Amino acid sequence: MSDKFQPYTRLAAIVLLLVGCLAVLRPFLAAILFAAAITMASWPVYLQVLARCGQRRSLAAAIMSVALTLLIIAPLTAVTWNVADNISVFYDHLKSSIDGGQLAPPAWLKELPVLGSAADSYLRKLLGSRDELLNLAKNLLEPARHLLLGAGVVLGSGVAQVSLAVFVSFFLYRDGKVLHATLQTAMARLIGPQGQLVTETVTRTVRGVVYGLLGTALAQAAVAALGLLIAGVPAVALLSAATFLLSLVPVGPPLVWGGAAIYLFDAGETGWGIFMLVWGFFLISSVDNVVKPMLISRGSSLPFILVLLGVTGGVLAFGFVGLFIGPALLAVGLGLFHNWSSAADQS
Repeated sequence: MSDKFQPYTRLAAIVLLLVGCLAVLRPFLAAILFAAAITMASWPVYLQVLARCGQRRSLAAAIMSVALTLLIIAPLTAVTWNVADNISVFYDHLKSSIDGGQLAPPAWLKELPVLGSAADSYLRKLLGSRDELLNLAKNLLEPARHLLLGAGVVLGSGVAQVSLAVFVSFFLYRDGKVLHATLQTAMARLIGPQGQLVTETVTRTVRGVVYGLLGTALAQAAVAALGLLIAGVPAVALLSAATFLLSLVPVGPPLVWGGAAIYLFDAGETGWGIFMLVWGFFLISSVDNVVKPMLISRGSSLPFILVLLGVTGGVLAFGFVGLFIGPALLAVGLGLFHNWSSAADQS
């Protein structure tokens, strides 16, 4: 009788062990997945660094970890610090201006064609009525403050998650060859002869998505920095870093170049404000439609709707690092489905 139930007891023990391991790793799951995605995407670079380091794996892994810190953690920390530092100051200043009746429409608003005069008249009427203004402030300012503070919290948690991911990536770089061989053996036992093909599909799709997201973000940040420098907008480095981060979110960069245009209009630089709008719409935002499909298509043909759903769902499920994890997971799933369907057709 004991021999009859022995396979079931072994299976139950294995399931309980897996559940326990997942429970222990659950707080770090997002960071581990992000570290795995970044490591897979940058593995060719690591191999070059490893060769230059004389095959010293720990030194090469440390160099890669420092590089990730400078490229990802430093800009994210700078943006998070400035968001957290300025939100409360901006809110208190705006609230005191409303209470003191010092608000007025910007002078450039009236000069805008078609709707400029009507918008200026409406805002002057609104700002002139204390009751209407306070009612509007009550309905909009407090939710806006909570929204911005929530964004700051997301960025702050992103700094913590990315820092942990960089720490994990050191060990993934150092022991990557052993882990890859172990994974290949496990996939061969679970799936059979298709195991190596599945592993290659996962690697190719993850690299395609990560290259697409990061490549697009870097390109948009560079184009934005050039436009901001030409227009004379201050804090170019910070705004470029913000563009890099917001490029990972659909329709994120217009928040930066649109805000820069409003700043220029408010400073009386109408011509430069129009230039910033044109530069942002036709150059910065158009990079997303050219660079991202080109880079992602090298690894996977991920439709835009899946990128959008992956980014949104990834953030909801994993926090900031879900920006990378969500699209990568969907791309892997889509690639595996294509392989399975093509294999089924051939059989």
